[in-house]
Amino acid sequence: MFLGFLNPISAQEVKGTVLDDTSQPLPGVSVVVKGTTTGTTTDFDGNYSINANTGDVLVFSYVGYDTQEVIVKGDVLNITMKSGVSLDAVVLVGSRNPSRTAVDTPVPVDVINISELTSAGPQVNLNQILNFVAPSFTSNTQTISDGTDHIDPASLRGLGPDQVLVLINGKRRHNSSLVNVNGTFGRGSVGTDLNAIPSGAIKRLEVLRDGAAAQYGSDAIAGVINIVLNTNVNELTLNMTTGAHFSENANGQTGGVDGETVNISANYGLALGEKGGFINFTGDFDFREDYSRMKEWEGNVFNLYNTVERFAAADGYNLSDLLDDDVNDVIQYGNAAGLGLSPTATKADLQAILSGDNTNAELAARGLERRDFNMRVGQSEVRGGRFFANLSLPLDEEGTELYSFAGMSSRKGNSAGFYRLPNQSRTYTPAYINGFLPEINSTISDKSFAVGIKGKVNNWNVDLSNTWGENAFLYTIGNTFNASLQNASPTTFDAGGFNFMQNTVNLDINQFYDDIMSGLNIAFGAEYRLENYEIVSGEEASYGQYTGAGQLITLSTQTAAQDFFGSSRPGGSQVFPGFSPNNELSRGRSSIAGYFDLEADISETFLASFATRFENYSDFGSTINFKLATRLKVSDNVNVRAALNTGFRAPSLHQLNFNSTSTIFDQNGDPQEVGTFANDSRAAQLLGIPQLKEETSRSVSLGFTAKLPDANLTVTVDGYFVGIDDRVVYTGQFSGPGTGSELDNLLAQANASAASFFANAIDTESKGLDIVITHKANIGTNAKLQSDLSGTFSNTRQVGDINSSQVLEDAGLVGTYFPEDSRVYLEEAVPRTKVNLTNNLTSGKWNVFLRNVYFGEVTEATTNIDRQQVFGTKIVTDLSFGYKASESLTLTVGANNLLDVFPDRAADALADGGNNRSSGRFDWSRRAQQFGIGGRFLFARLSFKLK
Repeated sequence: MFLGFLNPISAQEVKGTVLDDTSQPLPGVSVVVKGTTTGTTTDFDGNYSINANTGDVLVFSYVGYDTQEVIVKGDVLNITMKSGVSLDAVVLVGSRNPSRTAVDTPVPVDVINISELTSAGPQVNLNQILNFVAPSFTSNTQTISDGTDHIDPASLRGLGPDQVLVLINGKRRHNSSLVNVNGTFGRGSVGTDLNAIPSGAIKRLEVLRDGAAAQYGSDAIAGVINIVLNTNVNELTLNMTTGAHFSENANGQTGGVDGETVNISANYGLALGEKGGFINFTGDFDFREDYSRMKEWEGNVFNLYNTVERFAAADGYNLSDLLDDDVNDVIQYGNAAGLGLSPTATKADLQAILSGDNTNAELAARGLERRDFNMRVGQSEVRGGRFFANLSLPLDEEGTELYSFAGMSSRKGNSAGFYRLPNQSRTYTPAYINGFLPEINSTISDKSFAVGIKGKVNNWNVDLSNTWGENAFLYTIGNTFNASLQNASPTTFDAGGFNFMQNTVNLDINQFYDDIMSGLNIAFGAEYRLENYEIVSGEEASYGQYTGAGQLITLSTQTAAQDFFGSSRPGGSQVFPGFSPNNELSRGRSSIAGYFDLEADISETFLASFATRFENYSDFGSTINFKLATRLKVSDNVNVRAALNTGFRAPSLHQLNFNSTSTIFDQNGDPQEVGTFANDSRAAQLLGIPQLKEETSRSVSLGFTAKLPDANLTVTVDGYFVGIDDRVVYTGQFSGPGTGSELDNLLAQANASAASFFANAIDTESKGLDIVITHKANIGTNAKLQSDLSGTFSNTRQVGDINSSQVLEDAGLVGTYFPEDSRVYLEEAVPRTKVNLTNNLTSGKWNVFLRNVYFGEVTEATTNIDRQQVFGTKIVTDLSFGYKASESLTLTVGANNLLDVFPDRAADALADGGNNRSSGRFDWSRRAQQFGIGGRFLFARLSFKLK
């Protein structure tokens, strides 16, 4: 595409062809006259032409290749690019000037070559690739957190998962339909499912580490991740990766091998027509086994009543089927068990006696061990497939182009919850005499389609596009029970789910004027977006609580079925109660936006840019935001840059409308049935919970970039400040007074004992420093070493008072509105410091990849301050060896976490006399994670390329 050029009288037209290191034409290479804004890019056949003088230096740069500087000596100049990773790559985010490179942008942009990482690194899914390569990015697999076990929340600069905007080829990507409401970082947020995108479909990632709401709209407070899809043609790339955890703590800490994974990915492109069109396809399939890191359950399992049950069952009797657990039968079988019960004992007497612990005797009598009652504390099992396509079809010689990209994915997951023990009222022992481990089975489907046309109209670049996406999450709960239904309960439930759809229409227009100042880019456009969020109900037994007579409970005055001890049996499918018809809804909204963007090279050394965006939402109103950015070229190799932003994030449709009941386990491991109510509900009105409004932000960044050509060294340093007002959080749990009040009735109808909400509860401030240093060296005649050192140092904290209502203040419930564990999730549950040192050595047919990642400390997220244990810093080492057996075949073996490093263990004794181990459930925290608890992962990869 022609970018514009200065045209001195003595200039000549220089032409040429740019090839890659396999002698194939390389389209999209940036060609710039050094020291000027004169530039162009190569066409689909690798050809370019540019006006330059003899003696000028042309700079050729492209993502994944070393930048070359060549002196003009004639009118023909052909170039062969050499593979490498360069920070001088032209980027698509952060600036609408189409010739801006990463080191020349006024804001920090990381360019990540995915093909290199998927060849040498152990990670194959996008979240984990970014977690280990981009220090400002954090994402970890969660455990015992319902749907969040299956979709990993991600963070940029320590901010929320919903404060990062994801683009594909510069177009907005839809969010997941899942709301994170259980005990994880990002609780209450809605992120983007990056793992629905196959890494094999990606050419490169651009990570804009700066607020960009004024440029791209809502969700861009923390920054933008732009995924640029592959454009390769006539090349088949096949990667087959298999691996497993070889750890001393594998298999419930007994050691060995577990968590096996397989990933198969294929990519191929076809040329279309004679004008450089293409269509590129990617498909992949992966399977991941679950693993557990729980050693042994240490708490009680059986009481004396379970002993009586066992003796009755041996005689063909089910005590729970007898009316009111007939006292005489209980006494008879209790004495058969040798308990010496008095013939005149009342039920109250028996309740007091038979509640006593009898775990050790019963384990021996039943031939069981404590390990038989373990949970599955680790990653979930996942099986899935993905397919993506990327198309470009030039329509004429003037550069008009029809383009499209589309994707679909389907994943099935299986995770487990807390073990339901036989001595608990939630376990119906006639069905599960030894208790049971309930399972969440998820079906996650994701579809997207984008189509657009771009070209020139009166010298203006015009791009009109439509992007549609949909994500659905359905629950099937297995190996479980509705205890209140007793014998009538099934063991597998359709629990319903949710769906989210987004459709975005964009019109983008820009023109670059090379004759105004030293270059002026003008861009403006409009966006119209439609969104819809749905909750689908499950079957009645999945959500209902029933009386002893089998009637569905709808009022707090109704009494649920009870166990022998008079405790109410909980309703709904254990581990995840289903959505009821009262939860079911379909809510939509629309937004319309317009933006204006100016970027001027006021001189050859000073750049200034300004952007503003107006956006109106149908459900809460309008917002207007601004961005100012500058870059001063101190010398040919040193730039100073700064930016000032205002921003916003609209509350998601999920946060506005999500309502359900779920089982939340408190810090002691005790279950609570918590109902999430929408902010327009009667329960919210009774507690004075206000309507949601948008988050607003202001941010400042200041940094510099430096290149030391003689040392082959590039350095970028950027500091930032982000202040966010009215941040949306997920509240603590509000209980009813227990007096049959209206709130008590609402909780009873929701089968819940407490209520939570989404609320604009707090203001926050985030500060940090990002550093990236890249060095390249030639060793001998055929060896190259590239080293990248990058780090982030960040701090996010709540500032000011909690933004509570007068009703909450008068009731003394401000601490519940934003509880202490939520503060820790916000401020300390992910590493505030992360440093990455990567070395990649290539010599002949061999490649050695060595990476060390330093993870800073994190804190256990709990409301009990005495139990807020700090987990110390760790270093995780990755190492791989690659051998190029032929031009088409490469073999790689290696390890993630080579030294089998684990986070600090949960403490056995804390200041309050308690511990964070939950009777052996969690030897490593599930609430604060640095890099997961899988341990050493060994892998082997076969990479095949055929041209």
